Amino acid sequence: MRMSKTSYKQVIIFLDTDKHASPFDILMAIDLYPDARIFYYSNVEAEDAKKLVQDAMFPRGPKGAKHTKIFIGGYNAEKAEAILEMAKKVMFPPFEMAVIMDTRGAHTTGPAMVAKALNLSLEKGFGDFKGKKIVVLAGTGPVGRIVSHLCGSEGAEVSITSRSQERASSVANRINGELGVERVHGFKAATAEIIGKVISDADVILSTGTAGIQLMPKKVLKEYGKRCKVVADINAIPPLGIEGLRPDDDRVEVLHGVWGIGALTIGTFKNEIEAELFKKVMEAKKGVFDYKVAYQAAKSLLKISP
Repeated sequence: MRMSKTSYKQVIIFLDTDKHASPFDILMAIDLYPDARIFYYSNVEAEDAKKLVQDAMFPRGPKGAKHTKIFIGGYNAEKAEAILEMAKKVMFPPFEMAVIMDTRGAHTTGPAMVAKALNLSLEKGFGDFKGKKIVVLAGTGPVGRIVSHLCGSEGAEVSITSRSQERASSVANRINGELGVERVHGFKAATAEIIGKVISDADVILSTGTAGIQLMPKKVLKEYGKRCKVVADINAIPPLGIEGLRPDDDRVEVLHGVWGIGALTIGTFKNEIEAELFKKVMEAKKGVFDYKVAYQAAKSLLKISP
């Protein structure tokens, strides 16, 4: 017997690269869509995804596939990207499903950070990011790469710092290739003095490092960051990424003429963006919803012109 349109349940399938699938996004999905059915898989590799996606495509037919959503997550961004590419390769009309890509929140945290910093810059009369000098501290991680890409897409000149020059240059080259223009440069930040030189002409400093690691001492920011107007940090665990910028700070003057946004403020906004992504993907019949879609949602929420 043919199923009616109204009989299809919304289903969200989580494909996670980690040993244990994170409950964070699963719980958010349950709260947003309590009637949806949730399935999750851990330790997923690209080859696993091939079979899982295929098995999700067919049992409910083309109409049912439109009510089946995929969420790709996990700490291993490279594996997650391989899973996404496999899912895109496997799907074909009319058996296509909408996919959210958010590796441990990077695809929503990065847009939240950039949109918040851009909004603050505009609010304080410093203008948009076109032509601005932006430093992304510890910019080779998943969030840092997305932040650097988005800042570059806004027309900024971006400097990525890392403990490894090779890694910093590699990430910068990759982003430049994606942007089609050379706006991102990598630097090895081994000492406070070197970091000071990197930030000496920065208009904006964005700290995207691992939790519990201080990347910007207040004295370095004060001594070298004479031009800096906006700072932001995603680290809410002491010691904070930017000394003196508290997690709940929102458009707070941390030094004379330097305005900051803390990690909890960014995190709260990140959750709003993720909720918007879920809304978009649940309404969509197909497509990939990643940091680019999330950034447009973030700008829309803050009423920033595209």
